[in-house]
Amino acid sequence: MSNQPDFVQLRKLATQIRRDIVRMVHACQSGHPGGSLGCTEYFVALYFHLLKHNPKFNMDGQGEDLFFLSNGHISPVWYATLARSGYFDVKELATFRQINSRLQGHPATHEHLPGIRIASGSLGQGLSVAIGAAQTKKLNKDNQLVFVLMGDGEQQEGQVWEAAMYAPHNKVDNLIATIDYNGQQIDGPVDKILSLLDLKAKWESFGWIVNEFEGNKIEEVIKALDHTKSLTGKGKPVMNLMKTVMGFGVDYMMGSHKWHGVAPNDEELKKALDQLEETIGDY
Repeated sequence: MSNQPDFVQLRKLATQIRRDIVRMVHACQSGHPGGSLGCTEYFVALYFHLLKHNPKFNMDGQGEDLFFLSNGHISPVWYATLARSGYFDVKELATFRQINSRLQGHPATHEHLPGIRIASGSLGQGLSVAIGAAQTKKLNKDNQLVFVLMGDGEQQEGQVWEAAMYAPHNKVDNLIATIDYNGQQIDGPVDKILSLLDLKAKWESFGWIVNEFEGNKIEEVIKALDHTKSLTGKGKPVMNLMKTVMGFGVDYMMGSHKWHGVAPNDEELKKALDQLEETIGDY
């Protein structure tokens, strides 16, 4: 974590992680590249700038910031970020979704992969877990923060709104939640499947501090996350609505729900890698 971000290096990391994502998903012909590519700047900003975290990894995370991935299907971006952060050898990315790999399609704790604190991907649950972790930190007089990322299609889950009521009522103000607002879900555009209408107004009406920002420019993501960190401790939880483009960085994937959970073939992989410069070395 650095107070003065090196944006050149952070952009190189983002490009390399995007290469990791498309190579991982292509190798096993399975996985979710679209949302992973769209959230890359967010993960880079978290792990290489904002979070107080230790790659040596302790499950309890006392004295550290905690991160939970609720939309666990975008595991490729998280695994690549953890590896590039030093949690495990980047060569292990080549085992993604293979039998007996620690890098399963959805993150799981029984694999004992450093950086993973809950099994996730059954949508709607991550916010509840993050609230519990945030309350635990308060009980332990631990002043670090808890972060959680959700999908926008995930907002169609009822458990999300139970958690939305609970956190403000209990003044869980050491929590920063973020929604990846790319407007796409597995079956099509969110507005066609089940419209979220005015999501900002909804979260504000539930008692949250709501911040909106663009999620595919590293400078804007870091500025926004630094700002939301300053909003903690004021008696309310914080919600980020992060506007992203599904498949960002690979032109033929961008903005299409088709790439929610489809792997590129050999030709498509080459097209993707041609657009993503190798910056710090492939695995």
